[in-house]
Amino acid sequence: MNKALCNQSTLIRKGRVFDFYAETITLPNGVSLDMEIIRHPGAAAIVPVMDDGSVLLLKQYRHAVGGFIWEIPAGTLDPGEDARQCAERELVEETGYAARHFERLADITPLPAYSDERIHLFLATGLTPAAQKLDEDELLFVHRVELRLAVNMIAEGDIQDAKTMVGLQLAANRLG
Repeated sequence: MNKALCNQSTLIRKGRVFDFYAETITLPNGVSLDMEIIRHPGAAAIVPVMDDGSVLLLKQYRHAVGGFIWEIPAGTLDPGEDARQCAERELVEETGYAARHFERLADITPLPAYSDERIHLFLATGLTPAAQKLDEDELLFVHRVELRLAVNMIAEGDIQDAKTMVGLQLAANRLG
């Protein structure tokens, strides 16, 4: 047995974005335990790079962490939507830019202890202005930052969002 056996799964709460389950599982070593699991449809996140090498970062309000934080554009996959489609949609909606080129950087699992969420990270280049279409619950400001400075913001502790940290580091490595 290479993975846990789920003996029982009960939906506790169906949310707007994800669902919360209580599960009884048996681990590959035979140990049984009860767990709470967040089932998430997945997301796409984008590192948008302008022609001059600067990146578009969002200063976005996040109630769960008590204020504004720095992030790359990202959003949840709609039912039946693939990650690239989601990335294209979210880039325009949040930044007001479309991209001619998308390159997959990596897929990450940000909370593997209690969530099955996968975030698909993309590098977007060849940006052109488009109509920004923020959702009513999105409070954010778009900033243009030199990639080198954005990576330094990680080291300084100004950027703490995990997907943003990984995405910026991978983009910097990719772009040299």
